[in-house]
Amino acid sequence: MENEILFSENQHFKQWWLWLFLLSMNVFALYGIFLQVIDGHRIGSNPMSNTGLIITSALILLLTIFLGICRLETQIKRDGIFVRFFPFHLTFRHYGWNKISKSFVRRYSPLGEYGGWGLRGFGKDKALNVSGNKGLQLEFTDNRKLLIGTNCPDEITEILIRIGQNKPY
Repeated sequence: MENEILFSENQHFKQWWLWLFLLSMNVFALYGIFLQVIDGHRIGSNPMSNTGLIITSALILLLTIFLGICRLETQIKRDGIFVRFFPFHLTFRHYGWNKISKSFVRRYSPLGEYGGWGLRGFGKDKALNVSGNKGLQLEFTDNRKLLIGTNCPDEITEILIRIGQNKPY
């Protein structure tokens, strides 16, 4: 059964500091709208226009919602790896085992190696990650690399070994 899902993982951005920052920005923006637009008190010595305040607040809220719906979905099947970073990828991307020369789980530095979390990297070395510092490293026959972040490194390693695809060398 090639379509049988052997492993599945869904991840969301869950960094506490990110959500604390976004929550405080939303509270600050809504409080500003209440004070200036609803209550009529201008904020500061050079206040933003009401329209500007509402637009800025809406953009902060939209960013919060956007990060809330972002998710990294990974599936391992007998015929390869399937990955989708929603909403950037509306459908799963399939990476067949015949195109993968190496596949193994490793520890990495999100900031040091890729500059953070999300859709990262340029050229032949890319990463899809939302949290943590462990990932499924794929190296392709055409020398491209893709790191897929995971919070289940032991489970992925176990599956790769079971299907004969744990290839670190």
